Amino acid sequence: MKLAPVVLFTYNRPWHTCQTIEALRKNEYAPESDLIIFSDGCKDEQAKKGVDETRAYLRTVTGFKSVKIVEREKNYTLANNIIDGVTRVVNEYGRIIVLEDDLLTSPFFLKFMNEALEFYENIKEVISVHGYVYPVKENLPVNFLLSHTDSLGWGTWRDAWSLFETDGALLLSKLKTGKLEKKFNFGNSCDFIKMLERQIQGKNSSWAIRWYASAFLAGKLSLFPHRSFVFHNGSDGSGTHCDEESWLDVELSDRAIPVIPLPIEENKYARDVYERFFRSVRLSFFSKVKRRLKKIYGKTTSCRQ
Repeated sequence: MKLAPVVLFTYNRPWHTCQTIEALRKNEYAPESDLIIFSDGCKDEQAKKGVDETRAYLRTVTGFKSVKIVEREKNYTLANNIIDGVTRVVNEYGRIIVLEDDLLTSPFFLKFMNEALEFYENIKEVISVHGYVYPVKENLPVNFLLSHTDSLGWGTWRDAWSLFETDGALLLSKLKTGKLEKKFNFGNSCDFIKMLERQIQGKNSSWAIRWYASAFLAGKLSLFPHRSFVFHNGSDGSGTHCDEESWLDVELSDRAIPVIPLPIEENKYARDVYERFFRSVRLSFFSKVKRRLKKIYGKTTSCRQ
């Protein structure tokens, strides 16, 4: 099996970065995987100490087949850092696994991601594979496909990433022309359209909402496991785009999950589960959702019926 390079995006949080790398190093395929790290430059003097400390730590990292560090001379911002880094690496290697500096992975994360990337590489209806699953109450299928993407530990291929459209206004226009807003919003259980509108207005710089819209408009599907291999460790208020919230916290899978053949179609049951989850979050934590979802998709949002 051809292992995908693991690409990690960091900024000014050395402790979180260390936790992410230590968890990743415990993965079965870590010693055989290339680790490529994009370290963003500081945007102001206040961030400089954290950036410098993060880079000092990164230079000590071992435990992988190779470690390459790209130190940005200026501040790219999270979105531009990820867009540029993913594009460069996936074009060179053909496939990629992407992490940010506040994600803790199960020891079985790389196994699932690499097996999924291998299995679905030539199935063009599938645009990405993911390691994070929302903390839903229902039991999900072992693997399932959704017309959806997120940003908490994911992977893709060169041809799939070539569909990424950076022009949010163009994406929004196509969604409205096709009268696809309700479906894009999971039956209006969560206002992803609003997130995209705010990106267009410059109120967030989210790459992830544009990636979701690009995949959705192309009619593509993404693969998910029934339990999460990724835990978001950044909900302590330390990040540029996150606050102290815990409604997306999950228990990491303590065992491997096989990649199994599936009908190449969206799993309606899993979609219904996600819709119910979004609605339940809205009802229980409306004020928190607006702050917490920005970690994944942008500056702010709201969930509504």
